[in-house]
Amino acid sequence: MAGYLLRRLTLAIPVLLGILFVTFSLARLLPGDPCHSALGEKATPEICAAFNERYGLNEPIPEQFRIYLRDVLHGDLGNSIKFGRPVTELMVERLPVTLELSFFAMTFAVLIGIPLGIVSAYYHNSAIDVGTMIWANIGVSMPVFWLGLMLSYLFGVALKDTPFWLPPTGRLTAGRIIEPFYQAWGLDVDGSALTLPGFIANINTLNALLVRDWAGFWDALKHMILPAMALGTIPLSIIARMTRSSLLEVLGLNYVRTARAKGVHELSVVVRHGLRNALLPVVTIIGLSLGSLMSGAVLTETVFGLSGVGRILYDSITGRDYTVVQGFTLVIAVMFVFINLIVDTLYAYLDPRIRLE
Repeated sequence: MAGYLLRRLTLAIPVLLGILFVTFSLARLLPGDPCHSALGEKATPEICAAFNERYGLNEPIPEQFRIYLRDVLHGDLGNSIKFGRPVTELMVERLPVTLELSFFAMTFAVLIGIPLGIVSAYYHNSAIDVGTMIWANIGVSMPVFWLGLMLSYLFGVALKDTPFWLPPTGRLTAGRIIEPFYQAWGLDVDGSALTLPGFIANINTLNALLVRDWAGFWDALKHMILPAMALGTIPLSIIARMTRSSLLEVLGLNYVRTARAKGVHELSVVVRHGLRNALLPVVTIIGLSLGSLMSGAVLTETVFGLSGVGRILYDSITGRDYTVVQGFTLVIAVMFVFINLIVDTLYAYLDPRIRLE
């Protein structure tokens, strides 16, 4: 297992370098000028010359890539052209929002999608099976922005002043503040060491748990319900359909028939004998869906007023902010590689016949 993990991590290095090079090159091949995008009418030739000199944009592209790669290896992702701040600071502010949203969306998808798939497979060709798959197909077909608006209207407007009301926008109720855990714990952190504590503190639900602010946790959780439902509906539908088809295939195998012939309880046959082997393709879908959630939440964040990765990437792409696009792309690529590594490792746990070595 250790050798397998080491090989995968070694192979991830050229993958990340390739992603970084492609992103770096495509960002500079796009039409438009960062100086004019950032300064607008104030972008005179003299100012743009100084602007390009400041950000190293007057160097040849290979030289720019060499300098950028050197800085990345030293942990410096550069400064934002549009916002005038270090990219790492923007990540501390924006990435926790997307991670928190992706976590709850995937939790929602898994906790509902897998049981729906199991029930649908168990009652194969029944009214329950047909109804479940109809709703799954509807879930796949609904655009995220439309579903988000409908959920906001239903729970934020139509059900206002009822126990079922849910906040349609934002991360916390106006005026509520959750004390950062490093302050509540009395940790002595300076500005340079604040990156990791600040990153964790910006995940509101986790920070509230760390400081035992239960009212703040419930408030942050309520604000995540609607965005998580909107973002997680499509993965939920895919997981339900994949669980159903995979479990139906496994339940038709010889060892399952043998277990039934030996008098094993039907629930035990489905859950203990069938589900574990059926989960192999489902785990793959979950891993791919989680990666896509982190990189494609721009519509959900826009509809529900969340300042996450999606919105800042959109602003950076339209504003030709190369450093922000490259920095966030690199971090998301690292997450993809890490998630795929976890998925591959889970195969050996779910199916002992698989030998990763």
